[in-house]
Amino acid sequence: RVTLLELMLAKVSERNSVTSEEMNVFVRHAGFLADCFQEKCGAVLKLTAAADAEDEEALVTIRLLDVLCEMTSNNGQLEHLQALPGLLETAIDTLRLTHLAGKQAVNIFTATHAVTGQEEISHPAVGFKSHLIRLIGNLCYKNKENQDKV
Repeated sequence: RVTLLELMLAKVSERNSVTSEEMNVFVRHAGFLADCFQEKCGAVLKLTAAADAEDEEALVTIRLLDVLCEMTSNNGQLEHLQALPGLLETAIDTLRLTHLAGKQAVNIFTATHAVTGQEEISHPAVGFKSHLIRLIGNLCYKNKENQDKV
């Protein structure tokens, strides 16, 4: 699943080579990806325990967030994703929970706390909070209703 999401991320990131047919496929699957993210977002919180650093569900959730961030960066998919019920609320709630989890244990969600000495820890969850903030910002872009929710 992680590999499939990485392939989708690479394809979505290629702005100039996406055909209209491929764009339609992405729009049709955007709702499914958003639903999967909403269901699995709590799995990332398990990564605060060192033993769960390779939790597959958490890795899938991180890649889902990456794909959703890229999709919401594209105007063709943005409006569809902005209208999805619960996606914005889930992203905000997850951001709150990751912020609290980072305060209670070692904060693996931000790059500033993942540096020890001269070496940076390559934890899969580093940057998760910034990607959540990016998703929230994209969902609120030119959307008064979502802005009011935030």
